[in-house]
Amino acid sequence: MDKRRILIVDDNDELRAVLEAALRELGHEVVAIGERREALAREDLEEFDLIISDLTDDEDSGVQLLSEIKRKRLMVPVVISSDQAQQPGVVKAFKMGAVNYLRSPYDKEELCSIVEKTLAYKLRFVDDLKVLPYVHEKIEFELPSDVSLMNGVLQYLIERVAKLGVIKPERSNLFIALDEAFVNAVKHGNKNDPTKLVRITAELSPQEARFTVEDEGEGFDVEQIPDPRDPANLFKASGRGVLLIYNIMDKVEYNARGNRLTMIKRPEDTLDADLIEALDKDDSNNSSGNHHKQN
Repeated sequence: MDKRRILIVDDNDELRAVLEAALRELGHEVVAIGERREALAREDLEEFDLIISDLTDDEDSGVQLLSEIKRKRLMVPVVISSDQAQQPGVVKAFKMGAVNYLRSPYDKEELCSIVEKTLAYKLRFVDDLKVLPYVHEKIEFELPSDVSLMNGVLQYLIERVAKLGVIKPERSNLFIALDEAFVNAVKHGNKNDPTKLVRITAELSPQEARFTVEDEGEGFDVEQIPDPRDPANLFKASGRGVLLIYNIMDKVEYNARGNRLTMIKRPEDTLDADLIEALDKDDSNNSSGNHHKQN
C-alpha cells in the first residue's frame, strides 16, 4: 500500500494512540487529534487522503464532523469508529456520506482491509458540471464468478456514474455498497463457482443510478435480513455487507428467491442538503428545548 496522509480524530487518548500506531506501522503519515474543533480548524484538511473519526453521543460527535466536511465541500473520505453497538449515529453517519466504519477495540486485519479499500477507491476526478443531462445509459455485464473481474466492473461503473453527476466519487460511499453486492454474489450466491455467472445491469441517468446484481445460486430467505435501521445489527459479523448496502443506497429490493438485488442511488447533493438541514433543525430544537428547561 502506498504511503498516504491520514487524520485521526478521537477524544479517547488510549484508542487514538493505538490507532495511530497501527496506521504508522502500515507505513502511513498520521496526524492524531483529540478535539474535533481543532481538526476542523486546520487549513490543510483537504490534503488528507482519509479521516477516521470516533462517533460519540456528545454534541460534537462524528456526525457533526461529517456535516461540517460536507459544508466545506472537502473532498476527503471519512471512516467512522465506535465502541458501542447501540450507537444511533452510525446509520445517520452513513447517510451523511461516511464510507465505512471501524469497530473498537480495533482488529488490525480489519483496519488494514478497510483503510486499503477506502484509499484504493478514492478517485480524484475533476467535477464536470457540464454533464449531458439528457443521457440515459444502460450497461450490462455477464461474468464468471471471479472477484478480480468484479473490481474492474466496479471501477468502470463508478466512473460512469460520476460522469453523469449522480455522485462525486472522491467523497462518495457508493463504491462500498457496490463492492459488497458484487462480492456477495460471487462468494455467497455462486459459492465461488467459476461455471456460474453473475449478471450486472446498470441503468444510469442524471436523476438516478439503478443497479441490478443477479447470481445463479440458490438464493436465501429475504425475510431473515436483520433490520437495517437498527444500528446494533451493523456490528454483527453475519450479514454486515447487506446492511451496509441498505444504509448507503436510497432504495434496495430483493426478488423473492433472494438471488437478484436491485439498488437505486440518487444524486447526493440533494440528499446531503436535506440531511444537513434536518440535522440543523434537530440541533436547533435541542438547544431551544434546553433553553426552556433552564427557564
